[in-house]
Amino acid sequence: MASAMLCAVRTSFSVLRPLQTCHSPSILPLLQSARYLPILANLTDIRFSSFFKRLPADRLWESVGGVSNAGRKKGRGRGRKRKVDLHIGQILGDGQQQMVWPGLNAPVMKGKKLLNVESLPHNPDRKEQIQKVRDRFQRSRHLKIPALQRGWTGRRMPGMSIGPPDPLDDFTFEGFDTRVLELKTVANMTATLGRKRSYSAFVVTGNKNGLAGFAKGRSASAKDALRKAKNKAALRLQYIERFEDHTLWHNIFCQYYAVKIFAKKRPKGFGLTCHRVLKTICQVIGIENMYAKVDSHSKNTQCMTKAFFDGLLKQETHQELANRMNMHLVEFRNEREYFPNVIASPSDGKILDAPPANIDLDFSQLYYGGKRQLQKKKRSNNNNPLMRRKLWLDYKHRNQYQSRLDRIVLGFEEPGNQQQK
Repeated sequence: MASAMLCAVRTSFSVLRPLQTCHSPSILPLLQSARYLPILANLTDIRFSSFFKRLPADRLWESVGGVSNAGRKKGRGRGRKRKVDLHIGQILGDGQQQMVWPGLNAPVMKGKKLLNVESLPHNPDRKEQIQKVRDRFQRSRHLKIPALQRGWTGRRMPGMSIGPPDPLDDFTFEGFDTRVLELKTVANMTATLGRKRSYSAFVVTGNKNGLAGFAKGRSASAKDALRKAKNKAALRLQYIERFEDHTLWHNIFCQYYAVKIFAKKRPKGFGLTCHRVLKTICQVIGIENMYAKVDSHSKNTQCMTKAFFDGLLKQETHQELANRMNMHLVEFRNEREYFPNVIASPSDGKILDAPPANIDLDFSQLYYGGKRQLQKKKRSNNNNPLMRRKLWLDYKHRNQYQSRLDRIVLGFEEPGNQQQK
């Protein structure tokens, strides 16, 4: 009788209510009994009418941050916050008022003595102790990745290094490095399992000395997909020629479906100025100086990789170019005052008497296949006050250069008369 009664009432130590103020018909008969008066002097009847008392915590969290199955399939709810255990640091039977509850937070008997319900001194550090416990469990410390080992964006895998491929028999891939170019989730509709999801990984591996390969792997987990792609790329290695082990042999144009790439050789110290996918591939191959422009609306990673590898493999050395054209390959440099320097000559010694008329002999445009890269003009800053003043001063001299030449030809002006152009 007493245990059933204690489950229906709540202890209140902050406010003491007299027995006459309790009007609950379910408790009044008990309160009229003198047997329970010493125990129930500070008890108050309550009714659990709020839904916070009827529903479990999982249902409440689901109502706040839950996502339907249809929304989860569409990718919604990725940024929602995780569930938080609000009871971390709290002990059953422990509250703001320190109490001894036999059988709850204390043993029923201590030796041969039966413990009674009693209050304990107030603990001023209780909230700080609970907060320390919550901070230790909730604030998980993320390991900081070094700047040179991070990917392209944040903590995502594309751009990160996953190490060398696994050893193949007795051969270990020492000096190789594998970079992730693409990691995405894909789905396949099956008759029995429905929409079956898996991971697709696209990686490139190389030894930074001209040997490189790429491959794609697919598995139910991201880790297995990366491992499969890495080991598959190690079986598809290709050697790529480099000019002086740092750049391309010549400018190239490569295309794979809608992706078009214009790549240009650059001197030492220029660096890599190109798309991040091409930059990662060059770092794995060992190309240190290059400029490339992806001149298309499509930025497909796999098409970009295949187009770039195709262009690199179709390069010609200077000797191969001289043998194919039966002409000398001569270099003119500004620092050498444009003194002709013969780089390569035909191996058989046969030289054409006259250059072919249907071939553009400009070395920078020779391998573009008639393609021309769009060169946009730099827009002048006409809103700048200094620029506006210059335009105002030059306004009266507009189109006078050609007119002055016409006047000189017609004899209306002396050639020595200097005018502002």
